[in-house]
Amino acid sequence: MDWQTHPVTPDRFEDFADVVNPNRRATHCWCLSHRLRGPQIDELGDGSREQAARRLCEREHPPGVVTYRDGMPVGWASISPRADIPRLVGSRLIHPVDDVAVWSVICVVVRGGYRRQGVTTALLQGAVAYAAGQGAPAVEAYPVDPPGRMDTTMAFIGTRAMFERVGFSVVGRTDAVASKLPRLVVRRTLVGTDTR
Repeated sequence: MDWQTHPVTPDRFEDFADVVNPNRRATHCWCLSHRLRGPQIDELGDGSREQAARRLCEREHPPGVVTYRDGMPVGWASISPRADIPRLVGSRLIHPVDDVAVWSVICVVVRGGYRRQGVTTALLQGAVAYAAGQGAPAVEAYPVDPPGRMDTTMAFIGTRAMFERVGFSVVGRTDAVASKLPRLVVRRTLVGTDTR
């Protein structure tokens, strides 16, 4: 299998959409809620959530990466500098554990029909490699640690085990919960920083 991961630039927007919103529903999330508030979505996208997402792809740091398996877009990870994610910057529940200028993974999606086939591992490895190539000192995520099988309502958050498989370690806990489970702070250091 040939795995490739690329940032979601304007020329890859349709591939991103095929993963996160294959039916192109206007009211669908489009992975905007952590980056833009309602009025900002309206302003940036002229009232269209899809258009707002397209405009984010034009920025210096696109909102994430798409992973391809044998040329087919199969996964999405929202990853960028934490400083570019307003809901994290202003969060009262997910505090920075230190002053490292981390990049954050805030959403992971595997395309329907491709789940449980290794996509998440390839996706996270590709997302980390992309962040490293952009000079990120470390990548963080905020998963849960369910006692059994993951509830599908948490699928976009991810699990501790999912991140540990690609070299992340727990560095803290948040005050946030998802489906009644506390969220952790996991980190993978990329260049000479302390992971605690």
